[in-house]
Amino acid sequence: MQKPPFQPLHVERPWGDFIKFVENSPCTVKIITVKSGQALSLQYHKNRAEFWHVISGTGVATIGEEKLKMEVGKEFYTPIGTSHRIEADESGLVLLEIGYGAFDESDIVRTEDRYARVV
Repeated sequence: MQKPPFQPLHVERPWGDFIKFVENSPCTVKIITVKSGQALSLQYHKNRAEFWHVISGTGVATIGEEKLKMEVGKEFYTPIGTSHRIEADESGLVLLEIGYGAFDESDIVRTEDRYARVV
């Protein structure tokens, strides 16, 4: 799997710690919730890359030809132009998504979709 063009920074403090995922970069941050047994379309973007950090639940990430187990604390990166999909197991799935680059929901190019949206 390709690594993101940044490394999350882990900083220890006397009170605990934090992880910084982005600093002073154009990006869009979302929390995505995928219901039990549901999946996003197989898609790619022409203008943005995506970074995902799993907050809760389990599932499968398809990134290019790879299928990867998603579970709490795992992180994934999808480069611009790479096909990807997120599928939730029976527990559902919640993740932090950081989109790097020009963000526009109309940038989604769907190649498969179980909900009959335009492909």
